[in-house]
Amino acid sequence: MSEKRTGRALVVDDEEGVRSFVAESLERDGHDVVQAADGKAALAAAREEPFDVVITDLRMPEMDGMTLVRTLRTEQPDVELVVLTAFGEVATAVEAMKLGVLDYLQKPLHSPRAVRELVLRALDRRASLAVPSTRETRRSSLTFGAPAMVAVTAALERVAKSNATVLLQGESGTGKEVAARLLHEWSPRKAKPFMAINCAVLTENLLESELFGHEKGSFTGAHAQRRGRIELADGGTFFLDEVGELHPGLQAKLLRVLEERKFERLGGAQVIEVDVRWVAATHRDLRAMVRDGTFREDLYHRLAVFPVKLPPLRERREDIVPLAESLVAELSRAAGRVVPKLDDGMKARLVVEAWPGNVRELRNALERAMILADGDVLREEHLWIEPSDDKEDKRAEPVGAESLADLERRTIEATLAEVGGNRRAAATKLGIGLRTLYDKLKKYGVT
Repeated sequence: MSEKRTGRALVVDDEEGVRSFVAESLERDGHDVVQAADGKAALAAAREEPFDVVITDLRMPEMDGMTLVRTLRTEQPDVELVVLTAFGEVATAVEAMKLGVLDYLQKPLHSPRAVRELVLRALDRRASLAVPSTRETRRSSLTFGAPAMVAVTAALERVAKSNATVLLQGESGTGKEVAARLLHEWSPRKAKPFMAINCAVLTENLLESELFGHEKGSFTGAHAQRRGRIELADGGTFFLDEVGELHPGLQAKLLRVLEERKFERLGGAQVIEVDVRWVAATHRDLRAMVRDGTFREDLYHRLAVFPVKLPPLRERREDIVPLAESLVAELSRAAGRVVPKLDDGMKARLVVEAWPGNVRELRNALERAMILADGDVLREEHLWIEPSDDKEDKRAEPVGAESLADLERRTIEATLAEVGGNRRAAATKLGIGLRTLYDKLKKYGVT
């Protein structure tokens, strides 16, 4: 018997009842589901984080389903698409299928079975089209072999085999969610659900409902019973991102789940037992928060059974160039364009930058560079990095090595000598514009 696949699904419909019906049907199968009330909100969510399947209504305010389908097909060609259509809109659904939509479901939806089967078919097709991955390629989603990451990946692989609670610490954008997913993939629980929730993006009441679920009538708008994400993660892994943002009341409730492995839905009396492996992440100093009285000490010790700190990008500069090349390839596939190459000047500049925003900032800078580049080569002149508010200069200055400015000046001088002082020829050889060369000659006082 084949293993049932689970994935990340985005459900888009302006009718709350339809949206909830589809979402709950998929969550019962262990899928990680996000909901959006219109195409505009859905597109924003899809650009923020990747999804395996998008299920969308065709008629919606702000942005209709066909516009959403066309946009996603261009920006994320590998995502699987399913459309929901009312009676009389079948012709439009067929038109959508010509754009690469997998299939359509006709409303009203009477049974969750059709939704579940179609999503499983979408995940199977997505898996069959994907390039088979090895343990090394999966690890490269976190690091490309930087010495500072060797101990980190070794610790993750070791703890993944256990049920110990892991606390991932590190600055924003250092890959904590990637590490959490690798922990799940390397664990004996990999065939079970991986559930994630960001404690910083939801209000206290909504977060509580998402975590624990609710009974019908437990609060205004609770029209039906809803299982929480902790319950849906039974047997698998639950990832609490930005756990330092949890409100005190929720900290106490979460502590009970960690200690007793049981809880009740909001408005319910039935005790629900769960077997969940916990992974938490934060960019905050939880020990300082404990001293300040803003984070429970007992909860901290429950979460920090096995703490792992992910170093910032500036401390693993060996990863920067291969990571940049990987990100450029990913961005190019999404945009449907040829993958540009990074020239030596661009690579040298990437390595010495501070990257206070870590991988997210690097990705944004590369996306801007791809917009500014005219051809199929990304050069240093295409790199525009926003000024940092951090007063500490975190650029790399290797001890005993010349600075980037010295290296650049010497390269320009050597190139000018090679071409007999012809500045236009030097600019061409260096791969920069003539105006850029003049600016650099003035900057370094080269005559």
